[in-house]
Amino acid sequence: MGGGPAGLRAAEVAAEAGARVRLFEAQRAAGRKFLIAGRGGLNLTHSEPVENFPQRYRAEPELWRALLGAFGPDDLRAWAEALEVETFKGTSGRIFPRGQKAAVLLRAWLRRLRERGVEIETGWRWLGLTKSDDGWQLRFSSDEVEIEVEAKSVVLALGGSSWPETGSDGKWTSPLAAHGVEMAPFVAANCGWEVAWPASVLERAEGLPLKNLAVSAGGETVSGELLITHYGLEGGAVYRLGPLLRAMSAPALQIDFKPQVSAETLRARAKQFRQPNEWYRAWKLSAGAIALLESAAFSDLEATIRLVKNFAVHLSVPRPIAEAISSAGGVRWSELDDRLMLRRLPGVFLAGEMIDWEAPTGGYLLQGCFSTGTVAGKAAAAFG
Repeated sequence: MGGGPAGLRAAEVAAEAGARVRLFEAQRAAGRKFLIAGRGGLNLTHSEPVENFPQRYRAEPELWRALLGAFGPDDLRAWAEALEVETFKGTSGRIFPRGQKAAVLLRAWLRRLRERGVEIETGWRWLGLTKSDDGWQLRFSSDEVEIEVEAKSVVLALGGSSWPETGSDGKWTSPLAAHGVEMAPFVAANCGWEVAWPASVLERAEGLPLKNLAVSAGGETVSGELLITHYGLEGGAVYRLGPLLRAMSAPALQIDFKPQVSAETLRARAKQFRQPNEWYRAWKLSAGAIALLESAAFSDLEATIRLVKNFAVHLSVPRPIAEAISSAGGVRWSELDDRLMLRRLPGVFLAGEMIDWEAPTGGYLLQGCFSTGTVAGKAAAAFG
């Protein structure tokens, strides 16, 4: 169940193993979330060494090492190229399909699934499952019509609760909770945070980027960019620090606007000038950075240098989960064995964002979906 990347991959792997596969998707077409993920250029995976990947997923590093061993970044690139879609490494180390068109890759993928006998049923929402003599009885609804389907084994790949317009609305939690499956609450991940900007800042800086930053929170520092919005901040730096920010009672970021330049160098560049606007030009600060700096009180050059190297932004709450790129929460790892089978429901396997994991943007999200889909699909085909 589920026609996103994790479900499609599980169906593909199970069919390759010789299973008869039916894939059910609530939307009118499979792969909608895959297409949305590709709006800005489909980021398939990342080129950094695979041994670094487990730390990107934070929890369960040994389990992620095994999942990535089953289907890692090199495997994902080879998979795309077997669909006659060439991949390339961007300047950031991210891996993209040539042309960066998700639709081209999805069409080729769906064509291969059908060639391998996968029956794709769209417009059917999963309602629940009960044990049967030969596996599981599944219930679906579509336009007020309900059906029941028998299956030897089941892969659930129904997504988290971000981007609900694609079908990832988290409503699957009730049927699993009825079977006693324990879940962590869903929270927004890879999302913006709200900031109470002064009106004077928004007048000058709304929509402006802050580039080449070092951003810190909770003892961790990341390099990246931010975008000033009317409600707060977006951007890769705040996304990556999201897990730490959620754990803080008073979430805040510390921004170094010139991480490659020491305070001593800033002082030397500014010593011949008297006015802050002259210092900013000497330091080559962006318009957004200047707007933020001028919103804070400063008295002299030394105070201004301290602000440039350590500017505090106090955050209030993350943006709504429906706006988030991904979600954290879902079925706890303790509910699954190493085949991603639910311990309470033998023959039922999970893949993708239904499981309680999160990762930063940069290819790690799709990689996680493909890796878990591979393991779940193989295990489901072999079950029984």
